[in-house]
Amino acid sequence: MARLLVVDNEPDICALIARHLVRAGHEVLCAHDAATALAEVALHGPPDAAVLDVDMPDVDGFALLDRLRVQHRGLPALFLTVMWSGDVRTRVAEYDAGYVAKPCTESALREAVEALLTRPGATP
Repeated sequence: MARLLVVDNEPDICALIARHLVRAGHEVLCAHDAATALAEVALHGPPDAAVLDVDMPDVDGFALLDRLRVQHRGLPALFLTVMWSGDVRTRVAEYDAGYVAKPCTESALREAVEALLTRPGATP
């Protein structure tokens, strides 16, 4: 399957998301902040896609995706958040990313990741 970078500042949520995606057959790199995420990518190579929490301290998911895409242009991304204001939805669209509202079911997460990975131009 695919190698996915999962970043959420809540360790329990990150672990739960990773567990769901591993059960779906994916390899998962977990991080709880932008610095760790960037270090994981530097160490293990680029992921096929990123699953990012929007609201994180220091560097939010959008800024992290900007940093990731500097080196990995067009990296597919899926945003997760409990805050779905019009502004957040607009930004998700501007990043040509997918989204899932938290909390989400395992099947909703799997379906969103599968849709992301099967988009034209995706390379898992």
